[in-house]
Amino acid sequence: MSEVKGYAASSELSGLAPFSFRRRDPRADDVSIEIEYCGVCHTDIHFAENDWGRTRYPVVPGHEIIGRVTDVGHDVSQFRVGDRVGVGCMVDACRQCPSCEQGLEQYCREGMTPTYNGDDRIDGLRTYGGYSERIVVSERFVVRVPDKLDPAAAAPLLCAGITTYSPLKHFGVGKGHKVGVLGMGGLGHMGVKFARALGAEVTIFTRSEAKVAEARKQGADHVIISTDPDQMAAAAESFDFLLDTIPVQHDLNPYLGTLKVAGTHILVGMIEPIEPAVHSRNLIGKRRVLTGSLIGGMPETQEVLDFCAEHDIECDIEMLDISNINEAYKRMKKGDVKYRFVIDMQSLKG
Repeated sequence: MSEVKGYAASSELSGLAPFSFRRRDPRADDVSIEIEYCGVCHTDIHFAENDWGRTRYPVVPGHEIIGRVTDVGHDVSQFRVGDRVGVGCMVDACRQCPSCEQGLEQYCREGMTPTYNGDDRIDGLRTYGGYSERIVVSERFVVRVPDKLDPAAAAPLLCAGITTYSPLKHFGVGKGHKVGVLGMGGLGHMGVKFARALGAEVTIFTRSEAKVAEARKQGADHVIISTDPDQMAAAAESFDFLLDTIPVQHDLNPYLGTLKVAGTHILVGMIEPIEPAVHSRNLIGKRRVLTGSLIGGMPETQEVLDFCAEHDIECDIEMLDISNINEAYKRMKKGDVKYRFVIDMQSLKG
């Protein structure tokens, strides 16, 4: 066991503060990583403030981790000391169920082991995340960061990136498709970039006229102001797919009306319960599909990093020192970040 410095929340109202804890010694299949950068996801706020009612304190958030390998177990074959690697939202799964055997560990029958606020499957110890100096993770749940990628901008690809890439790939989005992206935050702006790179025609739905120029800057072919009844009416039955990244409850019915016959509305935000209710006629009347998607498995997480390197895609980020994390949370709640905060973990040593 080794002593590690990090930042943790100790209660719903505490905010984040310096915290020391112990990491396990590497097992035979483990990779030890010195963390260089860690993205800040809205999920981190939900857990720090117990919005979902399942936080166990103290909690060390962070599941968009980029770092350098400092040690490997004797059974590790894919990584060497000095490699730049990433760790995303999970650090283990049962590895034996049908989902795990297909590389879809995020849908593990027993439930994946989250990077933080979970329990290690072997020793039962709490998992602590990337707002820390170091982490130890099984080789299977580590990905290689291509040299071409900026390591700081690559950090959010391990959550915001894979969350939007996975459903677009799964549902076969490509040339000739019309895709609407709902919301233009950390996930939404990545969805635009991926859909464009896959060959689709992309439209951003936003509530604000003020975001039109920014939407086009991000690569949108078109912009629809969702609060404008005329624009929404003109968009009726126009889209093959909707990628819904809006992180709060919202009425799905007007958006469903913009899908073609047999179109697909993909939810990637946790908005349960869905309110107001979805009108069944919006589905049955046009054979539309309302579905959801959760991050991606390990093969696909490596795939998205390689795809970004090939297509020169990166997340738009704002760097911060870890001492400013509580202010960053306040700004995120206001939507005051374009589009993802990334912590320079060297600031933890200051």
